[in-house]
Amino acid sequence: MTTLFISDLHLEAGRPEIGMQFLAFLEGEARSAEALYILGDLFEVWVGDDDPNEHYAEMKLALRSLVDSGVPVYFMHGNRDFMIGADFAAETGVKILPDPHVIELYGTSVLLSHGDAMCTDDLEYQQLRLMTRNPQWQAMMLTKSLEERIAFAAAASSKSQNRNASLSAEIMDVNQNEVEKLIAEHGVDVLLHGHTHRPAVHDIDLGERAAQRIVLGDWYEQGSVLRWNESGYSLDVMPR
Repeated sequence: MTTLFISDLHLEAGRPEIGMQFLAFLEGEARSAEALYILGDLFEVWVGDDDPNEHYAEMKLALRSLVDSGVPVYFMHGNRDFMIGADFAAETGVKILPDPHVIELYGTSVLLSHGDAMCTDDLEYQQLRLMTRNPQWQAMMLTKSLEERIAFAAAASSKSQNRNASLSAEIMDVNQNEVEKLIAEHGVDVLLHGHTHRPAVHDIDLGERAAQRIVLGDWYEQGSVLRWNESGYSLDVMPR
């Protein structure tokens, strides 16, 4: 059996083709998987588990159906859907993982992460990340009305897009020293993450040993999936 890894779908009603591909994936290939791991940014924005968004509701039902079929689904927060909480987990049956998180996969130790915590060259973003991951800040946000939270998220997204347009690609990528530090700290063979939308497999020379960094792709133009079984792994695109 094969374990599947995906990230950065950025599901939203304005991009229905991505949602359709995700639903087909859940109803097709994922049904025969050993497990499915979603490493963040499944949704374009998540303002709270109480959001009645109909497009998101359809995706939640599909996840529930997959879990009920016997396939375990694991989710890790991204920088877009970090407000996903216990109610979402209860509704869908997915298990929420901390970031980072180590798993053993067919004899290989793998460190899972969304990836944004490793973009340490972007100091302004890291300060924002520290604030938004604070449980007290999240609790404060949830005291606001749904309309207020949606307006806040829209304004924050617009500001982020304008800011990112002025930054270099290097600033927004992961920091190599941070990558090597994480791999060494956790003693793993592979670091697997998303966030940067730059699918690739990188060899890492740690001096005394070698490791790899695998980057998942986004789903804007096509699907991106890492398939891993006892024979090894492949990082693939899924054309629409």
